[in-house]
Amino acid sequence: MRAPVWHYDGRSGVRRTPDLVLAGDGFVLADGAGENGPFAFADLQPQGDIGGYPQYGLKKQPGWRIGFTAPLPPEIAERLPRGKHYGGLIDRFGLWPAVVVFAALSAVALYLLVTTPPMLVRMIPQSAEKKWGEAMIGDFGGRTCTAPAGTAALAGMANRLGAKDMDIRVVDIPIVNAVTLPGGHILLFRGLIDEAESPDEVAGVLAHEMGHVENRDVLESLVRQFGLSILLMGADGNVGGYTNALLAAGYSRTVETRADGFALGRLHETKIATAPTAAFFQRLAKGEAAFGKAGALLGYISSHPMSSDRQRMFGSAAKPGVTASLGAGEWAALRSICTQRAEPKDRGFRF
Repeated sequence: MRAPVWHYDGRSGVRRTPDLVLAGDGFVLADGAGENGPFAFADLQPQGDIGGYPQYGLKKQPGWRIGFTAPLPPEIAERLPRGKHYGGLIDRFGLWPAVVVFAALSAVALYLLVTTPPMLVRMIPQSAEKKWGEAMIGDFGGRTCTAPAGTAALAGMANRLGAKDMDIRVVDIPIVNAVTLPGGHILLFRGLIDEAESPDEVAGVLAHEMGHVENRDVLESLVRQFGLSILLMGADGNVGGYTNALLAAGYSRTVETRADGFALGRLHETKIATAPTAAFFQRLAKGEAAFGKAGALLGYISSHPMSSDRQRMFGSAAKPGVTASLGAGEWAALRSICTQRAEPKDRGFRF
């Protein structure tokens, strides 16, 4: 049994037109010049088709090719290896069953992303987390505020709040914010100190950031974001990005609310008023009010709860018998902490 083919041997570049002839469990290629082979059907590698007829390569022989030029006899066709089609598994089960299976697997993956990071974080040594934080903070562009009296006042507030093994500093950046980095590094921006009308407002924000340190929220968030990025990397750029942002924002609001709860508990334990922190959020809420009806949507996609919600939370928790977190002189010193700044250790990145 034979079938006409075209053939390249991968060495000469000459196109031959032999016949493929069955020979035992394999085949040979025969023409007027003689026979070439034998070859095993199992060593053929499908290479698509030309003009509706299949072509094949040969294992371990680069450039070797044969292509059929006429309908194949059944005795030969049944011995040829079948090519693998893209989506063959989906074709086998059907599109909609495959969609259901994919959705179920995605749901399981998302569930694992929600439940696994806290377990992984507990396995990471705090010494390693601290080193990562130090690498992230560097010298912060030489913007760490270091006026001695202000530094002492900040240390006094931190000690009263019960901060242990935490690096708390003010950085000379005019943003009303504070951030926590891995390893217990807390940065209060100068804009926050300038905006605050009392030391108790700063104490409330600092206690909130301490909650992130105690729960290792930053490290957990980094682990979760890494997992989300891997899960969504195959999605369309915009779809994957928006989905990642929404999922991450939802998680962030959860830990932010938990950190607010920690701050309330710590303020109550140390007899520091919660009403000033509520007043601080009230002022921030006035800016959010400019969004009008869009405020609800802003609250949904924001990484933090709405300031108006946080105002109510801290305002309703007010208790009698409280004292100021700092005296008048200490508060004045803290507000002047950025009159001196640390010099950068090198000429690296600057803000």
